[in-house]
Amino acid sequence: MNHFQYKNGQLFCEDIAVSDIAKEVGTPFYLYSKATLMRHFEAFDSGFKDVDHLTCFAVKSCSNIGILALFGELGGGADIVSGGELFRALKAGISPQRIIYSGVGKTEEELHYGLESGILLFNVESEQELQRLNRVAGDMGVTAPVAFRVNPDVDPKTHAYISTGLAKNKFGIPINEAFDLYVQAAEMANVEVQGVSCHIGSQLTLIAPFVETLRKLKVLVERLANQGIRIKYLDLGGGVGITYDDETPPHPLEYAEAIKEELSGLDVTLIFEPGRVIVGNAGILVTEVQYTKVNRGGEKEKNFVVVDAGMNDLARPSLYDAYHGIQTVKENNGPRQVVDVVGPICETSDFIAKDREFPMVEQGELLAVLSVGAYGFTMSSNYNTRPRVAEVMVSGRQFAIIRERESLESLIQGETIPKFVEK
Repeated sequence: MNHFQYKNGQLFCEDIAVSDIAKEVGTPFYLYSKATLMRHFEAFDSGFKDVDHLTCFAVKSCSNIGILALFGELGGGADIVSGGELFRALKAGISPQRIIYSGVGKTEEELHYGLESGILLFNVESEQELQRLNRVAGDMGVTAPVAFRVNPDVDPKTHAYISTGLAKNKFGIPINEAFDLYVQAAEMANVEVQGVSCHIGSQLTLIAPFVETLRKLKVLVERLANQGIRIKYLDLGGGVGITYDDETPPHPLEYAEAIKEELSGLDVTLIFEPGRVIVGNAGILVTEVQYTKVNRGGEKEKNFVVVDAGMNDLARPSLYDAYHGIQTVKENNGPRQVVDVVGPICETSDFIAKDREFPMVEQGELLAVLSVGAYGFTMSSNYNTRPRVAEVMVSGRQFAIIRERESLESLIQGETIPKFVEK
C-alpha cells in the first residue's frame, strides 16, 4: 500500500496536494512518500526479525542520499555496485560495516576505495577479480573480506534483461566452479572467506526460484564446511517484485517465511539486497501535458498526449517496454480514448504508454506516472541536453526538495571549446 490517494478530487501524496507541490517546484519531478518508504522497508525487514540478518538496500534502484539516509536510520545497510554508490552510501551516513559491494567489473581504484573504507563484504564475481583483490589488499597491508557471488543457473521467470542467475548471464561464478575457487581463496594471504552471495534477478513474482536457489546454496555451504571453510554470511540478494499492472508478487512476509523454513540447520547471518520492493511504489513522476494531437494519415486515427517528461527522465518503458500506470492529478471521470502518452525526445521510442485507454485531457493538465520509485531517476540522463528533474520527498504536511533541478549551465560544466596551439 502507498500514500498516494485522491482526496476531494485531487491526488495527494500523504497530506499534500500534488498540484500544490508542482506549483512550487515545476514539472517534471519525482515525488516520494516518506511514510511509504518507511512502511515498505519495515514490512520487508520485520519478516526476518527473529533471525540474524542485515537488510542492505540496493542503491542502484534509487540512489538519492536523502532516501539512503532514511534507510540507514531504520537500521539498513547498502548494496553497492560502483565506487560512486559507495561514496553516496557513506555520505548518507551508512556505516561501512553495513555495506556490501557487488558488480562484475570493479576497477583497481574501486577495490582500493572499498578496502580503505572498511566495508563489510566484497561479492567477488570472477577468478581474476579475486586475484586483483588479493594483490590490492596485499599492497595496502590489509585483509579483504570476501564472498563469492554464485550463479546457480536458476530461471527467475522474469524479463530477460533483468535476469541475472542463469548460466548465460554475465553475473557471478557458475555454482559448479565455485567450490574450487573458495578453496583457492582460503589459501590466499590477503583475503578472508566470509560469505556466499547470490542474486538471480529482479521483479520476481514467484517464490519457487528463491527456494530453488537457496537449496543449491545450502549444498555448497555444507560442502565448504566439510572442507573447513566456515561461511558466516549468506547473501540471498533481492528481486521480490511489485505490482505495476496485474502482477501478483508474494508479500514480503510470505517470502520471509519461505526462506526461514528452508534455512533450517544453517548457522549464518542472512543478508538481503531489496530495492524495487521497497521504493518502487513509493514514488511517482509528475508531468504536465504540453499538447494533444491526432494523426490521421494512417489506416486509423492515432491520438497522442505529449508531456514534458521524456525517455531521458524515465527510461523503463523504452528500455524494457515496461508498464507504468498513469493517473490524472485532478480526478477525471470523463470520456476516455485510446492514446499514446509520449515525451519531447526526438526518438520514436520516447513513450510512457502506448495504446492506453485514458481520460481525455487538455493542455496544461498534470499527470502522475506511477510506480517509478525504482529505476526511475537513477536511470535518467541528459539526452537531448535536458536537465535532470527535481526529486522531492513528502513527510505528512511538509515536503523537501532532495535534489534540485539541474540548470542549463550545469549541463556544460567541465566542457571547453578547445584552443589548439601549434608548437
